[in-house]
Amino acid sequence: MTVDAGGRVNNGSRKRSRHRRARCAPQHTNIDINYEINKKASVVDADELPTEMSMTAPFCASSSSSSDRSPESDVAAVLREELLRESMTECAAARAVVSSLGCVSVIGRRREMEDAVRVEVGFAMGALFGDLYDFFGVYDGHGGAHVMAGSFVEMDADVVKTGGEAARTVGSTAVVAVIGGDVVVVANCGDSRAVMCRGGTAIALSEDHKPNRPDELKRIEAAGGRVINWNGHRILGVLATSRSIGDQYLKPFVTPDPEVRVMERTSTDEFLILATDGLWDVISNEYACQVVKRCLKGRIRRRHGQDAAEEDEATRAAAILVELAMARGSRDNISVIVVELNKQPRRFS
Repeated sequence: MTVDAGGRVNNGSRKRSRHRRARCAPQHTNIDINYEINKKASVVDADELPTEMSMTAPFCASSSSSSDRSPESDVAAVLREELLRESMTECAAARAVVSSLGCVSVIGRRREMEDAVRVEVGFAMGALFGDLYDFFGVYDGHGGAHVMAGSFVEMDADVVKTGGEAARTVGSTAVVAVIGGDVVVVANCGDSRAVMCRGGTAIALSEDHKPNRPDELKRIEAAGGRVINWNGHRILGVLATSRSIGDQYLKPFVTPDPEVRVMERTSTDEFLILATDGLWDVISNEYACQVVKRCLKGRIRRRHGQDAAEEDEATRAAAILVELAMARGSRDNISVIVVELNKQPRRFS
């Protein structure tokens, strides 16, 4: 799955969307993860966060042999090869909307990478007051609120139109956020999720579209579909999300219509987390916010050599969330975007 500059999902060239990960066999790499935790921090009990973790996770092998590399170089190579990081704190224009951002996407324990992320800093500017808007999107592929909702339907039509016969059985969830100086607009279709930390409290800006959610179950059954508990609640025993882009063979039970939420920004907004279900299946909203808050304050650090030393706090926070999800047994692709918000929203001038 690919995402173009406008945030559109393209499943038509699915094989190419796996990048190099699909061309190399997964191997199990042992990773020792050490955290430096300031136990004086009051945000989270230090005992809740591990000081050391050892986990086995599948990553694509790099070209060099593992026998002639040190553990430190192995870890650095894994991070360079498998973590998609985008830190854009150097963009001065972005400071008008967000303070910093970090992005990490990994294949996890899956054999194929079907997640995608998209970040467009300053992708639009308001005509009246010159307000700057940033776009952030997380997509999990498988086999103005009205404007936002319409774009999801248009993406769905594009997938069906350009994907050919393959488009009937492929699809993607999506959660996207457009952030301006005074407003945050979140649109969700599927079970990826957006969570904001405001004044130390985790606030879910989206609600997962699961087939057993009462209102979704009612909609599916009204359309003539069934939800079958087959290794979890699934539409017709197949799809574990009730809304997605694509999945033509399950329409009208599966719809691309997103739920859109608009929130005015306040001076107490701290950060926003966008992530696929590979994270949320094993980590709660509250715990994720606690971890990110401590990372942004420099109270949790990773020991991965030079790469870790050079990364900014938002990227470190996204990476640590991914590592915690892996340590807790997540078996899916994991993609996380952490967006640190300014304390005082202001317009770009």
